Amino acid sequence: MRLFTVLIILLCLPIVPYAQTLNGKVYDAKAPIKNINVFNKTQNRVTVTNEDGNFSIEAKVNDSISFQSIFYHNKTIVLKDFHLNGVAVFELKEILTELDEVEVKAEPEQPVFKEETYNVELQNILKEDIKNNPHLYKPAGATYGVDFVYLIGAVVKLFAKDKPKKPNYHPISYTQMDSLFNKSSFFNEQLITENLKIPSDKKYLFYDFCEAKQISSKLLKDENKMQLLEELVLNSQLFLILLEQYGEKPLSKE
Repeated sequence: MRLFTVLIILLCLPIVPYAQTLNGKVYDAKAPIKNINVFNKTQNRVTVTNEDGNFSIEAKVNDSISFQSIFYHNKTIVLKDFHLNGVAVFELKEILTELDEVEVKAEPEQPVFKEETYNVELQNILKEDIKNNPHLYKPAGATYGVDFVYLIGAVVKLFAKDKPKKPNYHPISYTQMDSLFNKSSFFNEQLITENLKIPSDKKYLFYDFCEAKQISSKLLKDENKMQLLEELVLNSQLFLILLEQYGEKPLSKE
């Protein structure tokens, strides 16, 4: 009788699903693609594909997984059992712009961001400016070394003059950035250190850097959080390049 009672109790206990991990690879028509935002909408988790297009994220059957990028059409799938067995492969379609042969009046097309070209050009500009104005990059009273805080400001000024002004919005401030990463369940400490790869002792300098880049405060709205994530990913890559090239200690990116 006692054994029967124990069995009844066990059968009545709620079944708690165990944590699972979705391991995947993202391709386009040509090759694996990096820096694709992988968002588990059901569990409010996010990660980014690596250099080989691979990613891992906690997920379970029936979770909605979204793949988002400014260069590819967004894609959302609902996980099935087979997605969680081995490595799941997902294909994204590149956004191609085709125009009819008609005369239209429109804003000039914005250049496509080329990370490799951008990084090389940025490094050349910085090296040339340090060579021509070495006194501007030294801390007060120092005889060697680079004033990294000044360097951040100098880089922003180099590119600010070419950035079109966007009226009717306030840029995200340092205080708003700090508050965002302290209070948001999505933009948290784990995202900034593990996903964006910002060293924990440099995160406040990164907030200063983002404030100087004048990111629109419209992106703080919940419906725009993936656009904000895209901005932070691009800015973190530039920030890490500056740290690697001119920081106090060389850093390695994974």
